[in-house]
Amino acid sequence: MALIDIRQLTFSYPAAAAPTLHGVDLQVEAGEFLALCGVSGSGKSTLLRHLKPALTPHGERSGEIFFDGQPLGELSERQQSQEIGFVFQSPDDQIVTDKVWHELAFGLENLHIPQEIIARRIAEMASWFGISQWFDRDVSTLSGGQKQRVAIARIFLKNPPILILDEATSALDSVTEAKIQRAFDALAKGRTTLIIAHRLSTIRAAHRIVSIAEGVISEC
Repeated sequence: MALIDIRQLTFSYPAAAAPTLHGVDLQVEAGEFLALCGVSGSGKSTLLRHLKPALTPHGERSGEIFFDGQPLGELSERQQSQEIGFVFQSPDDQIVTDKVWHELAFGLENLHIPQEIIARRIAEMASWFGISQWFDRDVSTLSGGQKQRVAIARIFLKNPPILILDEATSALDSVTEAKIQRAFDALAKGRTTLIIAHRLSTIRAAHRIVSIAEGVISEC
């Protein structure tokens, strides 16, 4: 049984002339690394947002999505937070606190993880992503690429079995992206991963590449 099972998903934004997604059928197995490709406006981000109920866009929808055999909409907010990690293209869409250290700790604190475990996890993850020296900085003083590194590290800190990345490295320069990619390749191994990316280097390890054009899915 697929971990993620999308059945005949059709979605239209309010007042849209045509659906953004058309009868999408897609199954993702546990531990699979799937890359989603397509031009701007093809429906990639809309599809991925449907995989986390808290982020589902407003509009008219039909079809079903199952998570490990359970209707996705039945997951509690806590289950969503623990099971599904989502990184947006824009870091400003996901930063919620003022200090870097608090941004890293925020999700774990909400899950009531003991402080000593939080401190250990943050130290380990900050080392992986090279952000230890920023702990005391205001998030507002970071560049877009630096904010994105913090956002990616924060998601890995929660250790979710599913990672969804919507062009998460697009704000990084090529050198920084290469460093983050090495950390990502190591940390994401064995997790179920769905990623939108335009650079081949970002999806080189994908098990499967799926294309979406005008809301219709096809295998590459």
